[in-house]
Amino acid sequence: MTDSDLDLVYTTLCKTLTAEGEAQTPLYLARLVLLCMTELDGPRRALSLIEAARLPVSSTVAA
Repeated sequence: MTDSDLDLVYTTLCKTLTAEGEAQTPLYLARLVLLCMTELDGPRRALSLIEAARLPVSSTVAA
């Protein structure tokens, strides 16, 4: 994805979360993550992403 693509996806996600409301955000994000995981080829990539999400944002930006 290009920087422009990432910006579009991020902006759309932010607008969607705002529309869903704060109370629905955890459920929405959990469902989104499950849908994204079904697009991966196997558990190894999903597990590495789970671990990467635990790191501070500054550690994952350059990755």
